[in-house]
Amino acid sequence: MGDKAHTHPGAAGRATSAGHPASVRNVVLVGPSGAGKTTLVEALALTAGAVNRAGRVEDGGSVSDYDEIEHRQRRSVQLSLVPVTWDGVKINLLDTPGYADFVGELRAGLRAADAALFVVSAADGVDGPTRVVWEECAAVGMPRAIVITHLEAARADFEEMTRLCARAFGADDPDAVLPLHLPLRGPAGPDGHAPVTGLTGLLSQRLYDYSAGERTESAPGPEHLPLIEEARARLIEGIIAESEDETLMERYLGGEDVDLKTLVQDLERAVARGTFFPVLAAAPAAEGARQGLGTVELLELVTGGFPTPRERTVPPLTTPGGAPRELRACDPDGSLVAEVVKTSSDPYVGRISLVRVFSGTLRADQTVHVLGHGPSGNGHGDGRAGGGTGGTGDHGGDGELHEADERVGALTTPFGKQQRPVAEVIAGDLACVARLGRAETGDTLSARDDPLLMAPWEMPDPLLPLAIRAHGKADEDRLSQGLARLVAEDPTMRLEQNRDTRQVVLWCLGEAHADVALERLRGRFGVQVDVVPHRVALRETFGGRASARGRHVKQSGGHGQYAICAIEVEPLPAGSGVEFVDRVVGGAVPRQFIPSVEKGVRAQAARGVATGHPLTDVRVTLLDGKAHSVDSSDAAFQTAGALALREAAADAVILLLEPVAEVSVLVADDYVGAVLSDLSGRRGRVLGTEQTGGGRTLVRAEVPETEIGRYPVDLRSLSHGTARFGRRYVRHEPVPPQIAERLREAVGAAS
Repeated sequence: MGDKAHTHPGAAGRATSAGHPASVRNVVLVGPSGAGKTTLVEALALTAGAVNRAGRVEDGGSVSDYDEIEHRQRRSVQLSLVPVTWDGVKINLLDTPGYADFVGELRAGLRAADAALFVVSAADGVDGPTRVVWEECAAVGMPRAIVITHLEAARADFEEMTRLCARAFGADDPDAVLPLHLPLRGPAGPDGHAPVTGLTGLLSQRLYDYSAGERTESAPGPEHLPLIEEARARLIEGIIAESEDETLMERYLGGEDVDLKTLVQDLERAVARGTFFPVLAAAPAAEGARQGLGTVELLELVTGGFPTPRERTVPPLTTPGGAPRELRACDPDGSLVAEVVKTSSDPYVGRISLVRVFSGTLRADQTVHVLGHGPSGNGHGDGRAGGGTGGTGDHGGDGELHEADERVGALTTPFGKQQRPVAEVIAGDLACVARLGRAETGDTLSARDDPLLMAPWEMPDPLLPLAIRAHGKADEDRLSQGLARLVAEDPTMRLEQNRDTRQVVLWCLGEAHADVALERLRGRFGVQVDVVPHRVALRETFGGRASARGRHVKQSGGHGQYAICAIEVEPLPAGSGVEFVDRVVGGAVPRQFIPSVEKGVRAQAARGVATGHPLTDVRVTLLDGKAHSVDSSDAAFQTAGALALREAAADAVILLLEPVAEVSVLVADDYVGAVLSDLSGRRGRVLGTEQTGGGRTLVRAEVPETEIGRYPVDLRSLSHGTARFGRRYVRHEPVPPQIAERLREAVGAAS
């Protein structure tokens, strides 16, 4: 753990599948964009011997798994896997995006991993979203460690940043967030800044010097010991407090010296249990160097302190019928259970699925049963408000199941853009599977004769609408297939075909998420699309009673057209729809034509009577009419019914109705006032607030859908990325007159 007396470089980029779950570590890197996660992965790969000094894989290719979009935008938007080997242990490093819009990739990484490294920049500190992810990991007991980067920054202060991390991450026990080493600084340069050249081990009291490009170890001089005495004592007390030996603290306070081996073992156990969170420092290797600062210590922490896959509980399993099923955790000889944690497309190979094997052994050319949850039923296709589930915006895929038998293609271990073949993947390991054409992200792979379904992980509900249309005729033919592949790869994206607005809407997590979706449609699937303004499903209704006659009388060669009907329209309570009542007496309208009048009325109501939006919440009563023995017909009375409704609307007050959503915002207490003020500015009605613990408040309000189209983006800015929200349609209600006039003008301009 950086305090051991030996180090062993790993295998240089060999494509291997671990022989036993105990020799696997699955580690996800978490942190904001710019914290240095990808740079740290590259530094660890270099130290482990997986890449050469130029940062290249032995047989070519880059460590970073960027596709063309990511490279051009200079930001990672996908989960990527880099496996390295250290001391005979295979470490699967899962590099996650730092942008909030790609939290789906982060959640997939958390699902695939057994421990997390939180990467914090000494120049920027800890941001709100990173705190939220820490809390999520704490809720499931995931072991964590903190890595402080960017120590080369002019004002970087490792000790101060460690204290900030203890305050941000150690709410329950700040003494459980402590450094294992202190930076060792070299001579100050002309600018007065002293660069970090090594580390001082607090437990071992040894110096680890990286200034020559590779770690060397030496005893500290007398001038170093006073600097580490206080930090060392606090670290020892923190480790002993988490020890399973309840007598150790008493013995230590009584003056007994605790040997280094016992301290390291207790530290490793506490880290693996998720009760102690060490802080480390790391930096990339200088040009020509073989090891980056702190990378050896970090690799030793991962191999010695992070848990094996056997120590993780398998997520809940059921049969396709819903019966619970239990399996022995991470048994290579057990029933096959694997999960697709990420899906991507390769222009040459086709669909590639990144799979975590939880039980059994997955082999190439094996036939497996693919079973998955359908769309979560999040309301995006209800044709009313465009969506949401309420709560805090998480969903778990509770729609209909889909299943199929598929033959596993080539199994490979990814490394950058390289795919290296392996024969099998045991429980606890990760690998890529080629050509699982029907498998989507979140699907379960199991044996054909023993199909199983794994409970899905929580994903945020996409609540930012992106309305699109095909750019040209050729794009129309490819659009449907491209969109289907896009949402199959990304479970945080939802596709809606809105029957009211007749728009194709991609629901995304944010603007960057939407931009990447458009780029992938164009670059990967060859579909050019235009973005159009998103429309909410407005309605019309009558503001009071109105009466009218519909007269459709025409005479030409042959049979004429003759139909007259008199109707009365009155408003109904919200949610009543369109009600048709027949009160004709004396046969003024023949019985066979009354359904024709109703059909014409309902058809006109669907088209609208004023602004082109559907008419609702009215009762239309047929009172009287006239017919001709020869010229009356079904079509004539349909036309007369529609005309009567239009005539009634011409002399009545027509109200424009807008959809209203119930919005639930979970926000840090510090931002409750700003959220309430913002909702008020959106014509929202606050229903109440409620303390949920952990310094958070749940705000519930009803807000018109026309006011929250960009709410995901605005709320993120307002709360510094710490808030989550959900929404659900509740009803349509009248639009205020001044806003209704503006909406009518917009409709007129669009037409």
